[in-house]
Amino acid sequence: MNNLAFILLMGQPAGSTSGQPNALVTFIPLLAVFVIFYFFMIRPQMKKQKEMTTYRSSLKRGDKVITTGGIYGKIYEVKDNFVMLEVGGDLKLKVDKSALVKDPTADSV
Repeated sequence: MNNLAFILLMGQPAGSTSGQPNALVTFIPLLAVFVIFYFFMIRPQMKKQKEMTTYRSSLKRGDKVITTGGIYGKIYEVKDNFVMLEVGGDLKLKVDKSALVKDPTADSV
């Protein structure tokens, strides 16, 4: 046990005090993590959200869509916040625009 304490004491320079590292050196890795997080997580999500907003605002009567619940339909009527979907025959559903995810005829990559 005494040997372990002796080895630990030998590893420390005599009389030197451990100074504080430069604040900038400490801050740079944290800043790099935030920049990487922004470019790989936040920016692509904002781009996708902008594309969906553009898609939803450009909807018109007769467009084929899919809802988040997996319902396929054709737009019968478009209002400000919702659309009327013609699902089959005379069945029409009132669906919020935010529930529309994509165009089923679009190529999925």
